[in-house]
Amino acid sequence: RCFGRDQTVYDPWHYVPVLARKPGALRNGAPFKDWLLPSALERIRRKLRSAEDGDRQMVDILTAVLSDGLAAVEAACAEALREGVHSADVVLNILARRRDPPVPAPILIPDALRLQHEPLADCSRYDSLRSSA
Repeated sequence: RCFGRDQTVYDPWHYVPVLARKPGALRNGAPFKDWLLPSALERIRRKLRSAEDGDRQMVDILTAVLSDGLAAVEAACAEALREGVHSADVVLNILARRRDPPVPAPILIPDALRLQHEPLADCSRYDSLRSSA
């Protein structure tokens, strides 16, 4: 909130979902004019300005902040910059690789369903059937 007169204060993170529909607002929108991003995100933003679809790529990176968190996205941007790339696809790929897959719950087999006599793998049985035919 801003209680002064003739002042407008924006929270740019509030408007990030709108960017998915209108990525050009990142360049021209009032909430994003003087937006101070963390250093790695800002470096990616500057590099993407020269790309044809740079606004769209930056919006993809910013929307990942909503699901993965700012620290994770900044770390992914820093890793991408260390590798010498600045594409949104690369940053999103790094984020996806860092997510831990859920550990499956172990399946407990009741004793009533356990095999009493486990089958043996004996390939010579099949060879004898093949030779007799």
